[in-house]
Amino acid sequence: MRRVEHVMGFPVSLRVDDLPGEEVFERAADAVFGWLREVDARFSPFRADSEVSRYGRGEPLEPSADLREVLGLCEEYRAASGGAFDARPPGRDFDPCAVVKGWSVQRAAELLRAAGARRFCLNAGGDVVAAGGPWRVGVRHPDRADRICTVLDVADAAVATSARYERGDHIVDGRTGEPAKELLSLTVLAPTLTEADAVATAAFALGREGVPWAAARPGCEVFAVDAGRRVLRTPGWPAARAEKSAA
Repeated sequence: MRRVEHVMGFPVSLRVDDLPGEEVFERAADAVFGWLREVDARFSPFRADSEVSRYGRGEPLEPSADLREVLGLCEEYRAASGGAFDARPPGRDFDPCAVVKGWSVQRAAELLRAAGARRFCLNAGGDVVAAGGPWRVGVRHPDRADRICTVLDVADAAVATSARYERGDHIVDGRTGEPAKELLSLTVLAPTLTEADAVATAAFALGREGVPWAAARPGCEVFAVDAGRRVLRTPGWPAARAEKSAA
């Protein structure tokens, strides 16, 4: 059973293989997409009335429990990356999207598990939470949209990619305020999408040194392509197929 909706600025696709009937699936899917629409309304920095925008402007408000959790994650990865990951980099507005996306989609996956799903794939703009499986996940080539760099088998884990190919140089090194340009793309496999997404962004901001940094995180494996089109891959990367070069 499948559903696809456009929410939070990107397509989100859901496939569930083991819920007992369409009615149960529709209720679970409604909960997933309802939660993601709520996150978009509350946490988008592009909405002037969102809780995140109001917090970023310094308006007097008591942060919700969810916002406090997001702020805690932002600080965790800022400290862990030595400031390369920063939700408020020099000269820029507060933007916790690099944490919010993975955190919110992981929460959506937990809603599916609460509904009884044990075999599903939730794909949010290319970042994936996979339960059961294995599921085969392809990572896009950084230069060509019609090619892939690697395919990995994923079971009960999450995959997230940070790259320059969709939004240009949008990832900023929080230590300098300048765009991070040493890598073209970096993909992280981790136990949860909360961690995979934040680690991928932090590692991309760190540049080439981000690959060993991310690999040292518990449960994380990394596949990256640097600006010279060289592939950097951890030994434990669970590839079904991997190319030696992305050229």
